[in-house]
Amino acid sequence: MMLVLSFMVFAGAFAVAGMMIVSSIAPQWDRIVRLAMGNVEPAFQPLRTLAVAERRIAVRRWAAMSAPAPARRWNAAA
Repeated sequence: MMLVLSFMVFAGAFAVAGMMIVSSIAPQWDRIVRLAMGNVEPAFQPLRTLAVAERRIAVRRWAAMSAPAPARRWNAAA
């Protein structure tokens, strides 16, 4: 009786562990296969992306600013 109970407990634990491993690997399976075949992914460079975005924002802010007061007076005088 205890042998059957212990087998059921360990078999259940093994099944749960197996399902957890499969559920964590399954979404990435295509990526794993591509990497195993030698296809290297491009490097993830979050700081470079951030720098480009910040530069773009700075240029947009600069372009949106109105001309300084002396420049407006000169344009009005011309």
